[in-house]
Amino acid sequence: MNPVGILGMGYYLPEKVLTNTDLEKMVETSDEWIRTRTGISERRIAAPHEQTSDLAVAAARQALAQAKLTPQQIDLILVATMTPDMPCPATSCIVQAKLGAPQAAATDVSAACSGFLYGLVMGSQFVRTGAYRHVLVIGAEILSRVVDWTDRSTCVLFGDGAGAVVLGQTKQGEILSTYLGSDGTKADLLKVPAGGVQAPATHQTVDARDHFLKMSGAEVFKSAVRAMADAGLKAIALAGIKPEQVACVVPHQANIRIIDAVMERAGIPREKVYLNVSRYGNMSAASTVVAFCEAVKEQRVKPGDYALLVAFGAGLTWGSCVIRW
Repeated sequence: MNPVGILGMGYYLPEKVLTNTDLEKMVETSDEWIRTRTGISERRIAAPHEQTSDLAVAAARQALAQAKLTPQQIDLILVATMTPDMPCPATSCIVQAKLGAPQAAATDVSAACSGFLYGLVMGSQFVRTGAYRHVLVIGAEILSRVVDWTDRSTCVLFGDGAGAVVLGQTKQGEILSTYLGSDGTKADLLKVPAGGVQAPATHQTVDARDHFLKMSGAEVFKSAVRAMADAGLKAIALAGIKPEQVACVVPHQANIRIIDAVMERAGIPREKVYLNVSRYGNMSAASTVVAFCEAVKEQRVKPGDYALLVAFGAGLTWGSCVIRW
């Protein structure tokens, strides 16, 4: 089996910043309430003309430039998103066209906030077996268009953004271990109820605001803490290292309380955790990859370090991996 590593990485964040103070004017909430319960101070909002594919392409171009590759050298494009440009075709196909990579196969990954890690695991297998040489994995979301801006329990949590990595046969940023899991019996805890074949769009579904994200917060919290802690420890064990050898943990940036509870359960010190949730909120599939890009950029992850990535999302889904930088 070939070693698989990260040849290049990049991310894109929309220009518009929506602060907690701005939200106070939109819905019954306060900056203090949001910060103390979530750790979020602001988030990015895509411009009206921007689509999820646009954010994905911007992040992908950065990753390709860092990898010193052209779009024509990519064999497969995987786009993890729960906010596709449209239900069909796959956003990855639109990304392929915008990048100018006609030779690349393309498909989307639907695992919500765990989507990037699912894509990373899937893409790494193609490289590891030699089926493909270069795989582009992207996490991209415009959650601002699927949240109900009248629901203060959810609208304060989410933001827009995209991150990307190029995988190839290398020991640079080598992926040492991966772990994935899911529990479909709890699918109702976090969902967009309408818009699929179960509840196609009607006047009734629109009036009921069923095309927006719905979440059972307390139950999601408990499931997220348990699943992320266990997944992180399993990836560490599969990598053949001990928790104390991990230099940096990059968790899904959902909520500071969830992250703190996960680290306590896993027995990993808070100072090893990279956080950007205060600046961007929860960007679903984009969260973990953007945070990892920033952690490397800020030298929180240095050559030779072990980094743990771990995420949790609707489905329910979860995933983790250990990377030796």
